[in-house]
Amino acid sequence: MKFYKPKFWDKKNFNLISLLLLPLSLIVIIKNNYENSKIKKNYYDLRTICVGNIYIGGTGKTPLVNKLASHFKKKFKTFIIKKNYTSHQDEKKLLESNHKVIFEKTRELSLLKAEQEKAKIVIFDDGLQEKTINYDLKIVCFNSLKLEGNGFVIPAGPLREKLNSIKNYDIALINGNINKESKSFINKIKNINPNIKVFIGKYVPKNYLKLKKKRFIVFSGIGNPHTFTDTLKGMKIKFNGHEVFPDHYNYKESDLQKLKQLAKQKGCELLTTEKDFFRIKKSYRKNINFLKVELSIEHEKKFLKYLSERL
Repeated sequence: MKFYKPKFWDKKNFNLISLLLLPLSLIVIIKNNYENSKIKKNYYDLRTICVGNIYIGGTGKTPLVNKLASHFKKKFKTFIIKKNYTSHQDEKKLLESNHKVIFEKTRELSLLKAEQEKAKIVIFDDGLQEKTINYDLKIVCFNSLKLEGNGFVIPAGPLREKLNSIKNYDIALINGNINKESKSFINKIKNINPNIKVFIGKYVPKNYLKLKKKRFIVFSGIGNPHTFTDTLKGMKIKFNGHEVFPDHYNYKESDLQKLKQLAKQKGCELLTTEKDFFRIKKSYRKNINFLKVELSIEHEKKFLKYLSERL
């Protein structure tokens, strides 16, 4: 499914389209509240961490899941669980390059498989809206530039559930640079949930030296494509144009031929995200570079200590 996020979702001022869609958002809210009131939670004989979001797309869940799995597997048998969405094969392949990933049709089936494998810790990449599972720790991620968008629930805005749901979560991770707006947002969520722990994350490039002397045409199919170009600008990596595709886009050979031709015309090389790179068939990857990043968390020892205490 091709999905371009509507621009009005992130407009902070009054917007007529959002206003017209508010009745549909109200239906979504009522439906969610009703379903949540009827749900019985299931308990499992292992420790569970869920890393998710309430803002649709591009909040940095997968890099955090990767970091957590790398940390916990040093001492415990650790698995990552992703629900089997065909459009998420890129994230699955990226995680599988370093970790054990279970990718069943439902999260419950994945949990049963993890129990059979005698896992001690399971980390969910997405799933905060899966209310049937009694997660031991719930982490909600936000992008520092998008935050809650216009603050409305879909389809009037980008939220899967009302911001008030933050009262049910343990940690908020804000990815990106912190400014006046993001500080105000942190105060807002702390007013909703005084007990929530807030941490700040940033992406650290791992292959900068390989890229810094080149010039690129960049392309991406991710939830918030601007985060990719903002990262490149921050590292002063030179690029001459950004081709944007839908989130989780599966690149065809014709797409890549056009991109390679464009790069050749402008005397550049091609550069994409690591997630996009894993979405490209191996036979098409020649002469395509990717930016490898790692999530760095401020006060990381304090963050990991809190996780260990809660588990």
